[in-house]
Amino acid sequence: MNGNAIYPGTFDPITLGHVNVIEKAAKLFERVILAVAEYTGKENLFNLEQRFELCRESVKHLPNVDVVRFTGLAVDFAQAQNCRVMIRGLRAVSDFEYELSLALTNTRLNPDIETLFLVPSLPYMYLSSSMVRQLADLGSDLRELVPKAVADALAKKVKNA
Repeated sequence: MNGNAIYPGTFDPITLGHVNVIEKAAKLFERVILAVAEYTGKENLFNLEQRFELCRESVKHLPNVDVVRFTGLAVDFAQAQNCRVMIRGLRAVSDFEYELSLALTNTRLNPDIETLFLVPSLPYMYLSSSMVRQLADLGSDLRELVPKAVADALAKKVKNA
């Protein structure tokens, strides 16, 4: 596909499932913007700057992916970045209801922006940032779940807690 797409999210932290979705999007679009949200509506483990840096490190192998921070509504930011497509990852039926309501709300806010759902590869279907945070708290090995930089940052956080 031609054009730009945006993949917005909290990415607290970015997982290999997120990276897998970004890799798929990077094959479909000329440019993909990985947009790290400042406002998340919840307490984060990592602050905005840390999440931004971890995302940047995690996708540096993808030349057509740019990592940016944003504030406000994702649809407004998408429009400002000249993106007509918003990427969302869809893991399981349990995600569908939330993601569909989000897509419909975004369409109501800006009907010019389409939501494209991408399904991660099978090894990442169950993976979530909240699960990764819990596993980190319990001292689990995270190497197959998150990029190395994220595993290192999580180990450091747990050690200093």
